Amino acid sequence: MSETITGRSHALSRRSFLVTAGSLGIVVSFGGLPDLVHGAALAPAAEGSFRPNVWITIAADGTISIIAPAVEMGQGITTTLPLLVAEELDADWSRVRVVQAPSDAELYGNPGFYGIQLTGGSESTRGYNALLRLTGAQTRLTLLAAAAGIMNVPVSELTTEPSRVVHASSGRALDYGEIAARAVLPDPLPQATEADLKPSDKWRYIGSRSIPRVDVPSKTNGTAVYGIDVQLPDMLYGAVLRAPVQDERPEAIDDAEARVVPGVTQIVPLAYGVGIIGETVEATRRAKELLKVTWSTTSRVRNYTSERLLDEYRAVGRDLTQQGVTAYTHGDAEAAIAGAATVIEVDYMSDHVAHATMEPMNATALVTGDRVEIWAPTQGPTGTQGFAADIVGTTPDKVKVNTTLLGGGFGRKAEADFIVDAVSLAKAVEGRPVKVIWSREDDVRHDKFRPLEAQHVKVGLDAEGNIVGWRHRVVADSIFARTLPPVFEEAGGHDDVVTEGAKFNYTVPAHQIEYLRQDNGLDIGFWFAVGVGYTRFAIECLVDEIAAARGVDPVALRLELLKDQPRARKVIETVARMAEWDRARNGRGIGMAYSDAFGSHCAQVAEVSLNRDTGEIRVHKVWCAIDPGVAIQPLHIEAMMITGITGGTGHALFEQINVVDGEVQESNFDTYRVIRMSEAPEIEVSVVPTPGSPFGGIGQAGLPPVGPAIANAVARLTGGVRLRHYPFLPDRVLAALIS
Repeated sequence: MSETITGRSHALSRRSFLVTAGSLGIVVSFGGLPDLVHGAALAPAAEGSFRPNVWITIAADGTISIIAPAVEMGQGITTTLPLLVAEELDADWSRVRVVQAPSDAELYGNPGFYGIQLTGGSESTRGYNALLRLTGAQTRLTLLAAAAGIMNVPVSELTTEPSRVVHASSGRALDYGEIAARAVLPDPLPQATEADLKPSDKWRYIGSRSIPRVDVPSKTNGTAVYGIDVQLPDMLYGAVLRAPVQDERPEAIDDAEARVVPGVTQIVPLAYGVGIIGETVEATRRAKELLKVTWSTTSRVRNYTSERLLDEYRAVGRDLTQQGVTAYTHGDAEAAIAGAATVIEVDYMSDHVAHATMEPMNATALVTGDRVEIWAPTQGPTGTQGFAADIVGTTPDKVKVNTTLLGGGFGRKAEADFIVDAVSLAKAVEGRPVKVIWSREDDVRHDKFRPLEAQHVKVGLDAEGNIVGWRHRVVADSIFARTLPPVFEEAGGHDDVVTEGAKFNYTVPAHQIEYLRQDNGLDIGFWFAVGVGYTRFAIECLVDEIAAARGVDPVALRLELLKDQPRARKVIETVARMAEWDRARNGRGIGMAYSDAFGSHCAQVAEVSLNRDTGEIRVHKVWCAIDPGVAIQPLHIEAMMITGITGGTGHALFEQINVVDGEVQESNFDTYRVIRMSEAPEIEVSVVPTPGSPFGGIGQAGLPPVGPAIANAVARLTGGVRLRHYPFLPDRVLAALIS
């Protein structure tokens, strides 16, 4: 059966819908740990035989256990997705328990994300919503059919209210728990279609501002279990010394001093480093410090110096004879620009940035024969299974992944290097679990950074200042070439994560996007909003520059370019009103930026001041209007915008990774600068949903507009000084002021 909801087609397989003998074990047990369940009561999934599908279990006492297929890393997804099920099920939310999905992509993979279990890309709600809503509706139909048999009435005479089936004409009602205790599942089960979903005016939970997040109570009372909290009987600890330059190998290891550290039990040579296993974290870290390793010197990453390469990337972007992969084309941009009355040609650049999650990389693994069990704060259970299986020489189905809460992810915990550490060391001491915790220094130096990138944008204007052609060249390495080679190859060498956001919804007659991959060996990875974070920097700053060239207001120009985009116009007009766009500021400037990434429309205005002596920018306030389509949890959406804006402000002003001859120069928060609490701007958010629109992604939508809004505010404050290089370090600002 296949149903289409909000423009996305999802095949609902029989195995996803129906319960089979081997698919009832949905309780995630952690040995000596409390079960990772988030809800009104922190407890394991309720015992019960009423399981109409692999997502829902109803107990005789009326407790409803709902599987949460995406991982919780602070984005509130373990509330959002089960809430969709509960809405269509007509469940009493106070009687719901939320259970983290086990590692089984066939059952719980994201239909909108290659069918795997991977949380990222703001794809969880967009990918799962149709499936989960239909699952809830199907379960409600099953309860109605079962209740009809118990009451001996036609099912057409029955309705539901929260956790009850009601027969209005006789005044009788059955609690879902009573039905679960008495009923036999109908065979065949009723099947749900889009017609069975509630109309929006009947929603009880979707759009409510009173639904609290289910993960917050345990996080505030200290019972929440993150990966770093995992404790197992007979557990050992592990650490890994990595080469200072990626891809180097240990050629000689002097571990004499390390071996005699009290508590150290084993030194394990690895292909990529040296592992230490011990009874305590302190012992493994002390031994790591005492290791003397001679490293190979053959890695091509030794030629990687980020400052030099960025200059080279900019030159590649400017050299129009160098052809890249065409990522998007509409009309003939090159010809349109060649015939333009005015041509604006600019470069924008971004340095590497690290993830710096509050919880550093960590994982715990137990190897027993050909079976592996892992406890980890991973964004990608499916990938974790595959990597662990390769190390042990087994198959992914013999790898069980217990996904804990994540203390931040931002794409970093979609990687598997920390998983590989734990499984490799656990393999060396088969039968005992090993927990690996990276130091902050390891976490920064061995991150998978956002790509170093340069963009060359060339725009042609006619005699009236109208855009006639837009050519956008993105120069960077590829993430997919390393992480998903088949996807990269199938796309003809295009990485749509790296160029994401370059395709916009502004109306222009001709638009071309090119991707020019630069393969210099350094692993780069997914980051918060990845490509959108820098492509919208270039686009939104250039829109302001075009407005200045035409002598028109930047808000007016955006509204003109979005004349056929009512949702976009709505957020721009809303945020302009919020910020009192036309009000004069004394000593401060305001700037605007807009993004339609991840299926949501977001416009922001930043108010800044500038110390012209030091080059320091201060962001005082940011106004934000966000249209997520359907606002499932409005209060949560506001919180996510605050998160994105705060992180985006720090990323635009401070965050920078420098690589010199293959060695990362930063190592901790004393050298990797992040935003401080005292530097966070005041933020005002307005959620302006559009009923009937698709479900948009929210997790990353708040970050892309804030950087260009800051840059545009500086330009307005200074009479046109343009900042084109992330981050806006004081020396760069001073250089722009005097150029």
